[in-house]
Amino acid sequence: MKARELRNLTDEELNQKLQELYRKLFELRSQIKIGRLEKPHEIRMCKRDIARIKTILNERKREREGVKK
Repeated sequence: MKARELRNLTDEELNQKLQELYRKLFELRSQIKIGRLEKPHEIRMCKRDIARIKTILNERKREREGVKK
C-alpha cells in the first residue's frame, strides 16, 4: 500500500485498515509458531503499512492541534 493511496482515505477508514493489519500481523506471527508461513516478507510489509498509517494519522492530529493553538 502506498502512502499516496492512504492519504486519500478518511481517519475512520485508516483506523479500520490499521485494525485489519494488526489482525493480519497476528495471524502471520501465529503461522510462524506453527511453521506454516510461506512468505516471511509479508510480516515486514505488514509492519511498514502499519507504520505508514500511524504516521499519516499523527500528521493529521498535529495539523488539527496546530490550528487550535
